[in-house]
Amino acid sequence: MNNKIKDEQADYLFRAILSLETLEECYNFFEDLCTVTEIKALSQRLQVAKMLSDHHVYSDIVTQTGASTATISRVNRSLNYGSDGYAVVLERLKPKS
Repeated sequence: MNNKIKDEQADYLFRAILSLETLEECYNFFEDLCTVTEIKALSQRLQVAKMLSDHHVYSDIVTQTGASTATISRVNRSLNYGSDGYAVVLERLKPKS
C-alpha cells in the first residue's frame, strides 16, 4: 500500500466507492465527486492500461484514446512496477467464457 495516499479520508472515499451497486450509481457519484475532465482522464488511463496489456503499440493507443505519450508511459510504468491495481481490475473485467 502506498503510504502517501493511505489515510482516513482516502479509506472513507474507497469505502464509498465500494458501496456503489450499479453503473448508474457510479455515474451519479462520480459526476458529483469529479469534474467531467477528471472522469475522462481516469477513463482514458484505464483504457490505456487495457490496450497496453493487450500489447498495443503506443502509436495505436495515441490514435484510439487521444492520450499523450507521457500518460501512456506513466500507465505503462504502473503496469510494470506499480501495485498491480490495474492488473486486478483488468482481469476482473475480462468477459467470462
